[in-house]
Amino acid sequence: MSRTTFFEVEVVDAKTKEQLCFLDKVEPYSTIGEIKNLFHKSYPQWYPARQALKLDPKGKTLKDDEVLQNLPVGTTATMYFRDLGPQLGWTMVFLAEYIGPLLTYLLFYFRVPYIYSHRYAFSTSPYSVVTLACACHTCHYVKRLIETIFVHRFSHGTMPLRTIARNCVYYWGFSAWLAYYINHPLYTPPSYGDLQVRYALVLFVLCEMGNFSIHLTLNNLRGDGSRGRKFPSPTKNPFTWLFFFVSCPNYTYEVGAWVSFSIMTQCLPVALYTLLGFIQMTVWAKGKHRAYSREFKDYPILRMAIIPLIL
Repeated sequence: MSRTTFFEVEVVDAKTKEQLCFLDKVEPYSTIGEIKNLFHKSYPQWYPARQALKLDPKGKTLKDDEVLQNLPVGTTATMYFRDLGPQLGWTMVFLAEYIGPLLTYLLFYFRVPYIYSHRYAFSTSPYSVVTLACACHTCHYVKRLIETIFVHRFSHGTMPLRTIARNCVYYWGFSAWLAYYINHPLYTPPSYGDLQVRYALVLFVLCEMGNFSIHLTLNNLRGDGSRGRKFPSPTKNPFTWLFFFVSCPNYTYEVGAWVSFSIMTQCLPVALYTLLGFIQMTVWAKGKHRAYSREFKDYPILRMAIIPLIL
């Protein structure tokens, strides 16, 4: 009968190199997540989501599902600890990021006192495009909130509070900037009038429906109960046929929605926000595209990251 060889794990502060904890008789098949739980018992203030464990102070952070006996260590392992700071779950992250822009925009639309001149307090714009823009902006973020609560699947991953604060400043700040100009008493409607607004509205609605369809497809892909990972593919829903051409059609539709909103309002701050969003989503899409290409040998070679046949 074979005897189990236990491991010893020394947890050291990555900055000071001071020993924080010594764990003996650790099962060889223990995961990093389980080691974090053991460490948490000694230091309750550092719950597992706040912990980053590495085999080298400047190396990569170990994943929670990595197994101790599969790591390049002997029976005595030294792990370097770094505090990631206070964390918040992904659902709360998105709720914080999306509720702000939704409410902020409405404050400008209803022209609450002290935003514009006092004589414009609680007045309304004579242009229908202003009301339509408010409806589109509101529907966009309501859709995001619905997806966050009912559609998206989140792991136990978290985000540092300092990063959440930065993201909220970005989303809330841009929402206020866009709303200030679109709802301003001196705002003028688009150059081509109702024709420009109607075409932009049709494009906006199509892109919002497409974005929602892609998120449903990705959700079903993760929750179909099958074993093994699969890359997303088109379904019978025509909005998902964009998967034939790009890896991240959700970003394609998202950019399309903001481009149409820019055309609808003919507002420079909206166009700038759209450009910055496109740059960031391109970075995310290219990263996801590379990951798909590396993981799946049969991944379609004609797919681009975010723009069909171009990017």
